[in-house]
Amino acid sequence: MLAATVRVTRDLDTAEEAVQDAYVQALTTWARDGVPTRPGAWLTTAARNNALNVLRRRQTLVTKLPLLLEPETTEAPEPDTIPDDRLRLIFTCCHPALAPEARIALTLRLVCGVATADIARAFLVAEPTMAARLTRAKKKIAAARIPYTVPSAADLPERVDTVLTVLHLLYTTGHTARSGEDLVLDELTGRALDLARLLRLLLPDDREAAGLLALLLVHHARRATRTDAHGRLLRLDEQDRSRWDTASISEADRLVVAALTAGAPGRFTLQAAIAALHAQAPSYDETDWPQILKLYDTLLRVWPTPVVALNRAVAVSMVDGPEAALAEVEALEHDGRLAGYHYLLATKADLLRRLGRDAEAANAYQAALAISDNSAEREFLAERVKETS
Repeated sequence: MLAATVRVTRDLDTAEEAVQDAYVQALTTWARDGVPTRPGAWLTTAARNNALNVLRRRQTLVTKLPLLLEPETTEAPEPDTIPDDRLRLIFTCCHPALAPEARIALTLRLVCGVATADIARAFLVAEPTMAARLTRAKKKIAAARIPYTVPSAADLPERVDTVLTVLHLLYTTGHTARSGEDLVLDELTGRALDLARLLRLLLPDDREAAGLLALLLVHHARRATRTDAHGRLLRLDEQDRSRWDTASISEADRLVVAALTAGAPGRFTLQAAIAALHAQAPSYDETDWPQILKLYDTLLRVWPTPVVALNRAVAVSMVDGPEAALAEVEALEHDGRLAGYHYLLATKADLLRRLGRDAEAANAYQAALAISDNSAEREFLAERVKETS
């Protein structure tokens, strides 16, 4: 709805207000007349009309908006039939005129509907700080007259990596919710996967677009087995592999193989290759950990981040033992860049538990529990605390 309305307004704030007003209208009208046959089209049309009414009241339309209006159509399509609008909005938010963090935050907020508080938590800043950043980014788009279009082929390369990063972060946000009762937010993961498919269609020769799609497909194939019937978190070795979506895993494998054979792999292709090896193993015990470690070695060279180093340490523990991995995790802990990252503490705790150092493991699990907000993860960590205390 927002993406379709921005086509009319070319102004993000006006579009947001028009969409919100449409929801308010629906609460009244639908309660009186019933839910329409095509609620998505009704809402999109209402938001569009609200926006047009605002624009008509503005005497100096051209001077107040960054772009002219497009010709009016008689009926707005269902939101699901206008995927290009969402991609246009993503590329607008990922314009190189904006700071990298602002691009990602603005896209998560406007295109993906992620709450400002959750975005602030992801960037480790206060919510008012993030709200101010978002406001400045929207003003920058208007002041710089950034066009609401998918850029030309010549301009694509400087934006594609940011777009891929945004879609990956969107999926990650839904894959493990930062707070609340549910571990997975299907709306966000499904939206990210849809947009990754669209980007793949837009850039059929881009190996990293293929790699990202493959990575999301593998994760999506396993989503139903990540918790039990009671919402309890299940580790990879506890999951029922017979319930994994083999068609999605096979599609991902084809994408990975094609990307790897076409040239030097990028970070998303390498992550997809690692995920595919996990998914293709007949059982957890038969996982090809040496090959996974080799892929992590390459990934760390291509994308030298502390999170990659932490994930690589898990592979090290499966190949060289927990003692070797613990040394690497403690080095990351002293580095400080992952301060406040509860997965660092949970990984350290798991390694200590495997080494029989239960008292230290319990302390580390407790520290991870103290900074985790997701209910499923908190329950899992609390169980570990009891087991090792």
